[in-house]
Amino acid sequence: MSNPQQLRYSKEHEWLSAAEDGVSAIGITEHAANALGDVVFVQLPEVGDTVTAGETCGELESTKSVSDLYCPVTGEVTEINEDVVSDPSLVNSAPFEGGWLFKVRVGEEPADLLSAAEYDAFIQG
Repeated sequence: MSNPQQLRYSKEHEWLSAAEDGVSAIGITEHAANALGDVVFVQLPEVGDTVTAGETCGELESTKSVSDLYCPVTGEVTEINEDVVSDPSLVNSAPFEGGWLFKVRVGEEPADLLSAAEYDAFIQG
């Protein structure tokens, strides 16, 4: 498994893209997608919602379980990925590309986000 170097990662297994005009995409890692199993439903925050770093902002339901989705940053939701809402399996098949979940205008980025190498070490225990 190769986690993209340009992303930042949370210990709750979410990733954050570099900001473009202050907006970052958020998704779950391949490690988390594999642990969940086949994702069959996503509940995401709505455009305009304020999300807070470390707090739940949605759910992912798989054939194995339901898992809370935690936001790695604080900010305002600017877009949700309608493709993932229509086809939740994108979370499994393309977690770092088409399986992104939503975008946030980042107000505050926590200092404890991990680089790809730090995240790799974290998931390897």
